[in-house]
Amino acid sequence: MKHWNCLIVDDEDIDRLMTLSFAKKFPQLNIISTCASAEEAISILDKTSLDILFLDIDMPGLSGVELRKKAMEVPVCIFITGHPEYAVESFELETLDFIVKPLRYERFEKAMQRVDQFLEIKEKASLFELSIGDDVIYIKEGNEKSKIKLFDILYLEALKDYTLLVTEQKKHCIWSNIGSLLKQDPFQSFTRIHRSFAIQKQFVKKISAQEIMLSNNALIPVGRSYKESVKMLL
Repeated sequence: MKHWNCLIVDDEDIDRLMTLSFAKKFPQLNIISTCASAEEAISILDKTSLDILFLDIDMPGLSGVELRKKAMEVPVCIFITGHPEYAVESFELETLDFIVKPLRYERFEKAMQRVDQFLEIKEKASLFELSIGDDVIYIKEGNEKSKIKLFDILYLEALKDYTLLVTEQKKHCIWSNIGSLLKQDPFQSFTRIHRSFAIQKQFVKKISAQEIMLSNNALIPVGRSYKESVKMLL
């Protein structure tokens, strides 16, 4: 099993211990340390290579946001905070997930699923190649080459610099951000309905103000900035 080095930073003792207790349930996490301040964390960052940061935001001295700005080389950042108003700002700092306190195990587990998926994709990214022709995508994944018809793709999901192409059978990854991908001619049939998601109209089963259900019953969130795009699907 691949192990990921992580650091937990929270000035609240109970919250820090709660995050630590949940993290210990995942053997893939190598917990380097827990810190009560950003300043303490910086001293560890200077001498240790990390894969994951679990950060509180509102802390004395440097905030979690300011700490993240000083540690952008760490691939994964997950904010665990009692201040939901920081969500938009945090995602401008390549945040993989944003959890509002009180922290629950089920929510932490969901975040870990995203972490595992993202870090595995990042590790394998150099093995992926993409070519497009005649409404078909060819993706090289290691020594295998997959052929995917564009109209079989249910939706696109952004994972920082990568994009997942999701079909009924499998999730495929390409090393391209979703914005760049949607500018390409073959992807003009996709409608972006969220910062992290784009769908194809023919798979829409049900539309509500907060989410769209696709033909495979997948629920895709609707972003506030994409309400007009959703109206075009009606």
